[in-house]
Amino acid sequence: MFDRLREDIASVFNRDPAARNTLEVLLNYPGIHAMIFHRMAHALWGANWKGLARWLSTVSRFLTGIEIHPGARIGRRFFIDHGMGVVIGETAEIGDDVTLYHGVTLGGTSWDQGKRHPTLGNGVVVGAGAKVIGPIIIGEGVKIGSNTVVTKPVPAGATVVGNPARVILKQEDPAEQARRDFAERIGFQAYGASPDLPDPVVTAIRQLLDHLHASDKRMDSMSEALHRLCSNFSDPRPEALRAEDIQALQDEDSPE
Repeated sequence: MFDRLREDIASVFNRDPAARNTLEVLLNYPGIHAMIFHRMAHALWGANWKGLARWLSTVSRFLTGIEIHPGARIGRRFFIDHGMGVVIGETAEIGDDVTLYHGVTLGGTSWDQGKRHPTLGNGVVVGAGAKVIGPIIIGEGVKIGSNTVVTKPVPAGATVVGNPARVILKQEDPAEQARRDFAERIGFQAYGASPDLPDPVVTAIRQLLDHLHASDKRMDSMSEALHRLCSNFSDPRPEALRAEDIQALQDEDSPE
């Protein structure tokens, strides 16, 4: 238990820059307090002291504002930041290195006795106010935006936002990685397709990058053919665009 507590404290330092020392974390972080209570309540639940386990979880909720059912299974280095209003249901399963912010609910959609709460893979981050509902699986490394409502499974590495939740980024998508690599190569920082932008803008920029990439490959093929025909032919690659050069052009075009 003390090994787990040391890991929990270390995870606070890794994920919260406001943490200054161990004593401060032990005294002032309700997520740490809630996990201490939960481990005791979960042990009682497993030993079939279910009434005492529920009472201990109620005491924890009163003191921390975090409600964790003693039947929930939680992995290592679990971090609840701020914590007020977090609710974790009985059959919820949480992997290692998961982060929840305040107001998060891992809830159920039925009164069945079986599995009715979500399963979160390793490294999942759930933003403030998000609701993850039902016996669904959230893949490893998923990021769930604030106030998102998730009722369907989410693939590993994805980022989801909205109500109902929609995937706005798939880390494992080869096409997305190719766009990112090409944008970096031509000096287009962040390629303008930030998840914060509206979907139509993101879609348009992705299509533009795909077109530019296809044109670039076509020009490379033409250059190679010309070089085979004439060994003296050279095709110097254009320099990467720089933000300061673009700004200078904008300053020249702007009216005095």
